[in-house]
Amino acid sequence: MSKNVGRRGLFVSGAALGAGALLAACTSNEPAAVSASSAAPQAASAGTDNDKPGEQVVIGFSAPAADHGWIAAISKNAQEAAKQYSDVTLKAVEPTNDINQQISAVESLIQAKVNALVILPNDGQQLNQVARQAMDAGIPVINVDRVFPDKLSYRTWIGGDNYGMGVAAGHFIGKTLKDKGVSNPVILEIQGIATLPLTQERSKGFADALQMYGFKVTAKQDAKFTVESGTQVAGNLLQAHKKIDAIWNHDDDQGIGVLAAIKEAGRDEFIMVGGAGSANAMRDIQADSGVLKATVTYPATMAASAIKLARLVAQGKGMSDLMENEVPQSITLASQTVSKDNVAKYLPSGFES
Repeated sequence: MSKNVGRRGLFVSGAALGAGALLAACTSNEPAAVSASSAAPQAASAGTDNDKPGEQVVIGFSAPAADHGWIAAISKNAQEAAKQYSDVTLKAVEPTNDINQQISAVESLIQAKVNALVILPNDGQQLNQVARQAMDAGIPVINVDRVFPDKLSYRTWIGGDNYGMGVAAGHFIGKTLKDKGVSNPVILEIQGIATLPLTQERSKGFADALQMYGFKVTAKQDAKFTVESGTQVAGNLLQAHKKIDAIWNHDDDQGIGVLAAIKEAGRDEFIMVGGAGSANAMRDIQADSGVLKATVTYPATMAASAIKLARLVAQGKGMSDLMENEVPQSITLASQTVSKDNVAKYLPSGFES
């Protein structure tokens, strides 16, 4: 995601649930019996239980430093997923936001000849080469979230739907304002880091969805995924716009600062939508006592799922609910809109900012 900044995540209690939802591969839910005449030829091995102990594997893990909730949850989820398996040893290196240190850490895992690598890079472009070194050395890389530009640098990528996050936020705001009969609304967008491809995808999805309602973004500014910048940027936007109809804040971690600035300014004439799905944001939505009316998810269950994928790949297994013998090359997680109508369902999987 960013060079010095983490992304958001999901705390441990939701890891097993979310990972299980994504990777039905890790449980066997094939029919108890299938007649020979109706079974596809490949189906014979599709009912194996991938959770049963198999070949012992060592999985290396590298991620940015836990400078806020989402990244903290990423590491916790990975650790908890590894503990589920007696045949997995997790070899995690010291988390860091320094590019060179992360490269060195990954190189140490390559030298240790781990069986698979799970990497959430500080910056996909800058860690692309060391990931390629691992692949060239025969170590499959599971690339989490911030994608390596070279597909030869990873065996499988798993991450969130950034464009879908923007679309979900745009539809919630667009429909809400349309239903209120608002015309020519002032819609503000508080991004994470504007130069990142994932941020640009989110903004594109947001603009595309708003356009369906005849709306557009009035002004946008990035807040670097930090609480401090969230406070500063929101304060500046509130001063610049005396009337606001809606705000989309890309990140619930930085949203703590955004909401602090809103409270300080005493403004409540608009609705706000968050991003990523933190527990504190969901509690605010559930209370329905402020401007925050929804958040769009960016599941950090991806870390737990990445460990499960690495184990399957290292053991030469596929995903038992799929007909194919191999783990897919790319897995994109869906972004869901969490509002007061469904917040109780998603709150257990929220991460603490």
